[in-house]
Amino acid sequence: MPKVWNYCKNNLLLLLAVAIVGLLSLFIFLNPENFYASIVTWSIEVRDYFGSFYLWLGLLTFIFLLLIALLPIGKRRLGGKTPEYKTASWLAMLYSAGMGAGILLRAVQEPLFMYQNPPIVSKDPNSIIALEYTFYQWGFTAWAFYVFFALIIGYYLFIKKKTVLLSNVFPQYQNSNIIKVVDLLTVLTTVIGIVAAIGLGAQQIDGGITYLFKPEKNYYFAYLFTFIVFLFGFFSVYRGIHKGIQKISNLNIAVTSLLFLFVLLQNDLLLTFKNFGTATYKYILDFFPLSLALGNYNPGEKFLTDWTYYYWAFWLAWAPFTGIFIARISRGRTIRQMIFGAILLPSLGSFLWFSVFGTSAFQIVEEMGNYQGEMNNVFTSIFVFLENYPFAGISSLVTIALLVGFLITSVDSAIYVMSMFTDKGKQNPKNSHRLIWAIVLFTFTEAILLLGSFNPAVDVLTAMQKLLIITSPPFAFLTVMIGISFVRNLLVRE
Repeated sequence: MPKVWNYCKNNLLLLLAVAIVGLLSLFIFLNPENFYASIVTWSIEVRDYFGSFYLWLGLLTFIFLLLIALLPIGKRRLGGKTPEYKTASWLAMLYSAGMGAGILLRAVQEPLFMYQNPPIVSKDPNSIIALEYTFYQWGFTAWAFYVFFALIIGYYLFIKKKTVLLSNVFPQYQNSNIIKVVDLLTVLTTVIGIVAAIGLGAQQIDGGITYLFKPEKNYYFAYLFTFIVFLFGFFSVYRGIHKGIQKISNLNIAVTSLLFLFVLLQNDLLLTFKNFGTATYKYILDFFPLSLALGNYNPGEKFLTDWTYYYWAFWLAWAPFTGIFIARISRGRTIRQMIFGAILLPSLGSFLWFSVFGTSAFQIVEEMGNYQGEMNNVFTSIFVFLENYPFAGISSLVTIALLVGFLITSVDSAIYVMSMFTDKGKQNPKNSHRLIWAIVLFTFTEAILLLGSFNPAVDVLTAMQKLLIITSPPFAFLTVMIGISFVRNLLVRE
């Protein structure tokens, strides 16, 4: 009994988090209809009360990071004298962990939706409006959420020699229950964000398999590929960052670059780069009114709920996990290098990606003349899109393999970070924690996929939109408190 008590005492955060996630998974398995009905109702209430708060939080987070980067503290180096990872590998790992599978999911469907349903009335052509809004959803604000937590964690981990726990930013409460609540809330929010991304990725793999081979019982592929992804993800994280995560991330980016070039070189290069430049310029120019949905840049409550609020909740839910991972791989870089590098470079990469796939999709629709929404389905759109190019079967299989690869890097990074959280913030957590989180995250992901299979009218994307909007507000307010406490500590100690 003493050994059991000591284990429970030393692993209280792990046990609490696993118990809560386990109970939530069990409730979904037993009552998927009731669970979905509840989150639909609650998401509307959260949207009405906290929607504009998300917008302000995103903008202020970006401004906050710019100020930190430009102030003298931006020169502080995170750990060693030279970067632990080369810039190419660093970018590959942070992009694979932060957005890899997402850009495959939305490569065609999102810009095409904006093209056919312009969010605002503007003198600009629909193609520019579509790309500008897509850039807005995937650009500076998204990475600012990530980098905010990378800054906090990196500062306390490498400069103050603390652990990776976010509760370090509240030194005045280290011996109170408030710290336990902060860490638990961080873990639970992160779990939901991770599972949302993995569930969506698994559903897209299922969509690709269904589109290519048309099996009768296609939904089982989502469950099967989820198991495969978690199995390889655990194997990767068991090997560690250098031997596992880094190698898979580099391979993912290399293959993604080939797919990118395959599409780019078969299209109008001048038009593609013109759209990229114009939309990027417009995005930067309109960044502030876009960020707050001001005046002519207010697309309406329905659009904000379906897109912006959902995305901001999604990025926020992923921010602790991705932020910790970015901080962990940024050892040796200055704060300024990390902030500018992790916001600007991945954003520009996404802008170029969406410009290539979006511009091509616009042209395909225009040439079809009688478009019937063939690329409207988020889970199959990229496979329908690739049918318009040579070697469609091969490129579609490559895309499915990429999805698996990106999900593996998301899973292994997630397991690694969650294990660090629950193993007292250790940079090299125990393998037992890694195994437990692999099992817990796998179980919760399967429960989420069940939401999309019990009722044909409900898909995983809709379910996760609702769930993320509900679960993110407490952590959004905690983010504000973390920022205030961080600044206060800087003023006192720097």
